[in-house]
Amino acid sequence: MQKADNKDLAVSAWYPRLADHTFPTSFVHLKPAELQMLADGIQDGKETAAVVAHLEMAMRGLAGNCFVFADSTAPTDTERFAKRKGAVHSAVSAWRFLAKSLKVQRAAAAGEFDTLCVRPFRNMSYPREFRLFIRGGQLSAMSQYWLVRHFKRLEGRKQWFWNKAKALVDEISWQLPRPDVALDVYFTSANQILLIDFNPWGVPTDPLLLRSWNHDWSVPAGIKLMPPPFTVSGDVNVSF
Repeated sequence: MQKADNKDLAVSAWYPRLADHTFPTSFVHLKPAELQMLADGIQDGKETAAVVAHLEMAMRGLAGNCFVFADSTAPTDTERFAKRKGAVHSAVSAWRFLAKSLKVQRAAAAGEFDTLCVRPFRNMSYPREFRLFIRGGQLSAMSQYWLVRHFKRLEGRKQWFWNKAKALVDEISWQLPRPDVALDVYFTSANQILLIDFNPWGVPTDPLLLRSWNHDWSVPAGIKLMPPPFTVSGDVNVSF
């Protein structure tokens, strides 16, 4: 069974209420023996045939590649995610992808999920992903999610991103799993905001560019972006 403290943040818990704000998603519920196979990192064999068949049925309804993840965690620590952002075409490769992930193995062993989620794969652009910090059902702060570098094109639209995110939170506030939560979202090229997942408020959730959870969250902090690279000009003398 899932840990009771975060069960409400699982995709399968909030999807029925917020399906119109996220990716189309199918679910595959795992038997205890199948969950144990993930915990043990079993990638193939006769014992995986039944669960792979269920995954195939869930993936069949989605065109093209899929992204398959556990209800409480995604296999972002795998080589496949690094190379292909997790895109899988077959149920066999989807299962192997999950079974190779140490994150998924640990979560399965801890009983943090009992369901797999299947979404259509989307090659998401790093600058369009953000984490929203929602306190008391209100948007309190917002951070660029991928801290890989400064994206100059975000600067001129900071207020637009904030206004769009605030409007979304105001709209769905009554449907949130918790009044205090960190929400990861994606802005599409058509200016739609898609929910990715919900995270617990506070440690161990990463505060990203907020740097710390020690804030007066009652005062909106606005949107935080990676600063431009620091450059030094003029005559600079450096001695060692």
